[in-house]
Amino acid sequence: MNDSIPVSEFDKPKLPTGLNVLTILSIIGCVFQFLSSIWGFFSSKKTYDTKDTVLEQMNNPDTPAFVKNMMGKPEDFIAMVTKSYENRLPILLLSLVAVALCFYGIMQMRKLKKQGFLFYTIGELLPFVTLAFFVGTFAMTGVAFMIGTAIAILFILLYAVNRKHLVY
Repeated sequence: MNDSIPVSEFDKPKLPTGLNVLTILSIIGCVFQFLSSIWGFFSSKKTYDTKDTVLEQMNNPDTPAFVKNMMGKPEDFIAMVTKSYENRLPILLLSLVAVALCFYGIMQMRKLKKQGFLFYTIGELLPFVTLAFFVGTFAMTGVAFMIGTAIAILFILLYAVNRKHLVY
């Protein structure tokens, strides 16, 4: 006699709508980050070669003050571009690892597994550690960095709120 009880589709908890939307947006973010990582790797040489031209434009009196403020100090800009170019391969590899961790975490959370939140959070935080280690803390300034940080924190917080739906 078979003692196992068949599990029907009705017994499984459904993916809540909020978590579904959040994971879909995160998948889109992973694709964007993957493409950005590849683009950054291949465009780092051009960015390095044109840093002097950018500096000239920054120092031009016609350049608006808010643009100069977004770029930071000229010496920080040069150091950031130089270190980004010199460390482009480890930055690319760690960026791809971060994308993979985020994507794996998202897929786990779509299956309502709690471990997915941990993988996702590590994947979200890894680029910041990579940036600080390989480029330096002066790269952690500017509007683009602030927006990226705000989005990462927002998504981590939104997933933390939705952890109650993760049952496995």
